[in-house]
Amino acid sequence: MKNKDLSIRRQCRLLSLNRSSLYYDAKEENPVNVMLMNVIDQQYTRTPYYGIRRMTEALRLNGFHVNRKRVGRLMRKMGLEAIYPKPKLSKKNPEHRVYPYLLKGVNIHRPNQVWSTDITYIPMAQGFAYLIAIMDWYSRYVLSWRVSTSLDTGFCIEALQEALAGYSNPEIVNSDQGCQFTSQGWLTPLETSGIKISMDGKGRFLDNIFVERLWRTVKYEDLYIKRYESVKEVKAGLQEYFKHYNNERLHQSLDYRTPAQVYFQLESPEKAGNGNFLKVDVKKPLKSKISNSFLTTLISITTTF
Repeated sequence: MKNKDLSIRRQCRLLSLNRSSLYYDAKEENPVNVMLMNVIDQQYTRTPYYGIRRMTEALRLNGFHVNRKRVGRLMRKMGLEAIYPKPKLSKKNPEHRVYPYLLKGVNIHRPNQVWSTDITYIPMAQGFAYLIAIMDWYSRYVLSWRVSTSLDTGFCIEALQEALAGYSNPEIVNSDQGCQFTSQGWLTPLETSGIKISMDGKGRFLDNIFVERLWRTVKYEDLYIKRYESVKEVKAGLQEYFKHYNNERLHQSLDYRTPAQVYFQLESPEKAGNGNFLKVDVKKPLKSKISNSFLTTLISITTTF
């Protein structure tokens, strides 16, 4: 937030932030609640249709002595609810403009036609954080991502700026109706670039299904296994995981190709996102990209996504 040309008041107004929240030092959850939140996150990932009552009973069956009030508070803090299961990490601001959903009936048939984005909860051994990712809908290629310890707008805007700077502009960007995505800090770069803005219907997780699947994949294949201790470890670990996801992980829905191979069919490899991810030469045959050792590794990779 340090800027010699803009006052703190002006910066907060541009980012649609409450100035008092800038100085607020949030109280950390106690270790028991953090542990419960991590268990809730894993259960929710398996059974996203569980509301507070079912989640409470599931925890009790696993030996946790909790009541509905406590479980409800923790689920609200995590932004979870069981409405066809839609995480509500980004809450709507009634003063912000909401845009219509533009993807109904649209045939998405090429890269950079539609980008989509969302925010999810990240469990850690000590504490928790939040992750935003921006994905190309057609290829499933993760264009940019950011991790934050709070649900402010800043880390979302950083991810958007990186994606716009590193890749050709999309026709449409789709998100939910959360305040991060209805703030002027998010909308202005899209509007000035002539990009159409699409927003999911309230409670409709299927409107952004591919990002929802990405969260499940990231958690089962990395976060739950690695159990990172700190935000620094999370960032380093996700950096490596998204390299793997984009450039090595074969997707059944992409005819067993990687997101990078599909994305760069129609996109110049030189625009491969300022070094965050490995670049792929799609002019070479697929077999030349896979070594014998890599083929052995593929046996253990889940490709249902």
